[in-house]
Amino acid sequence: MAVSLTGRSFLKLLDFTPEEIRYLIDLSAELKAKKHAREPHRYLEGKNVALIFEKTSTRTRCAFEVGAADLGMHAVYLDPSASQIGKKESIADTARVLGRMFDGIEYRGFGQERVEELAEYAGVPVWNGLTTEFHPTQMIADVLTMEEEFGRDGMRGRKVTFMGDAGNNVGNSLMVVCAKLGIDFCACGPAEQMPDAELVETCRGVAAETGATITLTADVDEGARGASVIYTDIWVSMGESSDLWGERIRLLSPYQVNAELMGKAAPDAIFMHCLPSFHDRKTTIGEEVFQKFGLAELEVSNEVFEGPRSRVFDEAENRLHSIKAVMLATLR
Repeated sequence: MAVSLTGRSFLKLLDFTPEEIRYLIDLSAELKAKKHAREPHRYLEGKNVALIFEKTSTRTRCAFEVGAADLGMHAVYLDPSASQIGKKESIADTARVLGRMFDGIEYRGFGQERVEELAEYAGVPVWNGLTTEFHPTQMIADVLTMEEEFGRDGMRGRKVTFMGDAGNNVGNSLMVVCAKLGIDFCACGPAEQMPDAELVETCRGVAAETGATITLTADVDEGARGASVIYTDIWVSMGESSDLWGERIRLLSPYQVNAELMGKAAPDAIFMHCLPSFHDRKTTIGEEVFQKFGLAELEVSNEVFEGPRSRVFDEAENRLHSIKAVMLATLR
């Protein structure tokens, strides 16, 4: 039976079957091909979407705005100071107002409960652009990137390792999508930075049905061994205190993705990162960390980030196509 996601919200990948996730990946690839061929695809002409950003963004905002325009829609961006959500107006009231004006609503911000409440009251599809717990649009882009390297469905049975702060929203979501699609997942980092135990057990239950495995380890050699994808993220996430840098550097430095670590992975392994990345001193935070701790490279070395095995900018572009697929699938 054909997959239809019309009218659905996109809040976390645990809500979707493997077939539905597969559909979104394939639709992303189709829309990417149309974009590269300059083939018009204004399938949602005349619709309007609201973009609520309680946390700032580069890739997510641009992907939603460009994607909406490509599909023929108008997007209204509400930055952290331009909305009363949760301040002078409850999330439920905001949802009921925006749901009468817009055909879809994107939310990027804090706890998962906020985007869930928006979806409960809006009456239109709501899309999770990032919460503290999950980052589902990133995962559709990530699997598309992996499959561009290893072939459609070519990731089944391969190993994906997340190095470092594996309990953040990207690590959580990567574990979920791997479990759903039959991809072996490894979280490699210190015990303090591992995914929530309940989520791990949920994913292991899913993995038992798809043939995937879920591994948690503090051992870098075990984590990297045989991995087709080495994935990492920044060590202090948006919204966390800058006071955490010292402790995170102490905990996570052994998990820096560098040439030595990549050498432990599979010969055809690729490197992935959701960005932004502190791989040099060319950012304000990167320079501040260098001045305080003497480290010019943090979660990944510049050699790996800029090297031939890096797919970070393919991955970044694919955010556009995955987000466009989510909007099209739920609004058409």
